[in-house]
Amino acid sequence: MERSFIMAKPDAVERRLSAEIIGRFETRGLRLVGLKLIHPSRELAETHYAVHRERPFFNDLVEFITSGPVVAMVWEGRDIITVTRTMIGATNPVNAAPGTIRGDLAIEVATNLVHGSDSLETAEKEIALWFAPSELLP
Repeated sequence: MERSFIMAKPDAVERRLSAEIIGRFETRGLRLVGLKLIHPSRELAETHYAVHRERPFFNDLVEFITSGPVVAMVWEGRDIITVTRTMIGATNPVNAAPGTIRGDLAIEVATNLVHGSDSLETAEKEIALWFAPSELLP
């Protein structure tokens, strides 16, 4: 089974949508193997989004992710990256299909509710960044 890192961002927590997001993945048949509520430090956020460091939106992204608590999760299942990214929807919620998390629940690209790993390699790095091995189910 493959694993992916999923994060309900501060806007999802503030809007009390964490359970809705978790429920969608559970209903799909994915297995939750790690879960925690955390207020990310600037260092953690900068490391997580390091790939965007040279982009003009980097600082705004870090400021947003550190603005409140997030729900960090690790999900397990077959074709996990494709499944979760399809369920999440397009980065810009205006372009996200109805039935996706962003298509149903988000409006703005800057506050688009959820992050999902974009590859198995990225997932491995993100999971290791956010979770100790002892915090994950076998």
